[in-house]
Amino acid sequence: MAEYPSSFDRDDLLKCARGELFGEGNAQLPEPPMLMMDRITEISGDGGAHGKGHVVAEFDINPDLWFFKCHFPGNPIMPGCLGLDGLWQLTGFNLGWRGWQGRGYALGVGEVKLTGMVRPDRKMLTYYVDFTKAVQSRRLTMGVADGRVEADGEVIYQVSDMKVALSEN
Repeated sequence: MAEYPSSFDRDDLLKCARGELFGEGNAQLPEPPMLMMDRITEISGDGGAHGKGHVVAEFDINPDLWFFKCHFPGNPIMPGCLGLDGLWQLTGFNLGWRGWQGRGYALGVGEVKLTGMVRPDRKMLTYYVDFTKAVQSRRLTMGVADGRVEADGEVIYQVSDMKVALSEN
């Protein structure tokens, strides 16, 4: 494992978005407003449900978030795809945190279940990513993980077999 901390605040995440955390050309998070978390509270390369690595992160919800204004007028709901994107962002972040080189790309997801909604009255989302596989070889750098998103402690999104790769191209 590379020598990075096991938690990150918003300033650290913004450094990652600017390419300053893992180095230019390596895993980056998007900048706001597409940055879908405010802090990472836990990260490992050997923890989680399967012992292959994990990430736990939080996103503070407030009624002024950009997506509530447009999705949908009069019935504001956070798009479920943004929660999925947050899980992909964290999966790629973990690969960069491991010290693995290359830019991150979402490759797919096996199954997605949306069982709840994020409305403006929610206070916080918590993301959980549990790796089932993390592979680094000369030809392939990829993480496969299951994930879930909780809104104020209620499970609202669950995914299986998320795939994120790092590529130097």
